[in-house]
Amino acid sequence: MSDIDAINVQILELMQGDGRMTNTRLAEHLNMSETPCWRRLKKLEETGIIEGYQANLNRRKLGLGVMAFVQLSCSEHDQAATAEFQRIIEVTPNILACHNTTGEDDFLLIVVARDLDDYSAFVDNTLRRLPGVTSIRSNLSLKEMKASSKLPVRVSKR
Repeated sequence: MSDIDAINVQILELMQGDGRMTNTRLAEHLNMSETPCWRRLKKLEETGIIEGYQANLNRRKLGLGVMAFVQLSCSEHDQAATAEFQRIIEVTPNILACHNTTGEDDFLLIVVARDLDDYSAFVDNTLRRLPGVTSIRSNLSLKEMKASSKLPVRVSKR
């Protein structure tokens, strides 16, 4: 689905605000009947525009007081090292995101930990053992000023 019209924009914005919204309530917000609303929502799911639904958790209330932005440089870029690197990144729950980036470093990670001691152990036991890592630079978040997974949605131009 490449065309996102104004109704689909509204559906996406409403569902980003409340992923548990019922089809009945969604249809009411859109001033449309339930069946066409349901069809549009299913089409957005089937085409992968809506990838899934999840609860947003408060990391601090779960005891994860440290958030770090970690820049990694690697010396090995062969297929085997890259595959092992990716496998470890994917199975490590403290790593919330990993991006292959341009610039001085190869990767940017977003990592959470209970406290500085926990983060230090994570660096020693996980990051330093990643294949080919030659440099680790961490920036710790002092204050989270905005955290959102909501994407700006616009009507597609034809």
